[in-house]
Amino acid sequence: MFSTVINDLSDGRTFYCSTHNHFIPLDPANRHYQGVLDAIIEQGADCFDGDIPDELQAAADTKQFNQQLAAYTAATTRLAQYIVADGRAEVTEMQDGPNQLTDSDGILQFDSDGSPIHEQVEVITVTAIDPVAATVTHIVYSEDGPMVESTEETIENPLITTDVAERVAAQAIIDATPQPVIDEYNS
Repeated sequence: MFSTVINDLSDGRTFYCSTHNHFIPLDPANRHYQGVLDAIIEQGADCFDGDIPDELQAAADTKQFNQQLAAYTAATTRLAQYIVADGRAEVTEMQDGPNQLTDSDGILQFDSDGSPIHEQVEVITVTAIDPVAATVTHIVYSEDGPMVESTEETIENPLITTDVAERVAAQAIIDATPQPVIDEYNS
């Protein structure tokens, strides 16, 4: 429990933490101050005797917003990655090549803006990735009596299992993200 006692000291403002019996400066670089912000984020007004000072509440709100924005960014990045069970197709596009085009008389070609017109070449912009095998076989050892026996077992490919779990976790973060955070991400 933190106290709302604010004292003006010669070097700045502090507040008293009755849980740890010490004063905490209102300094974002102080680890105890960050701990107070975390407590406000997690527990709200329950972590204070009385009202949370406006300055602390505003700092906690900003910290929580930034944490949510970072988590949302990471989650959308994770979901944008290809699904390992499906692989990824190659993507190509046409781009200007090194040679400038000429007409039938050998005169260099320019567009209406006066820029040179180059031959078009197909360039791979995204490389293909083959899908991983759906299952893998591994050896299971069992110790029955004096002998160690091994059997083969077929399981879902651990790469697929991990990919699915990470996607589910990322989607849960996205689903729980408040709209103002999403709006900031999209701005």
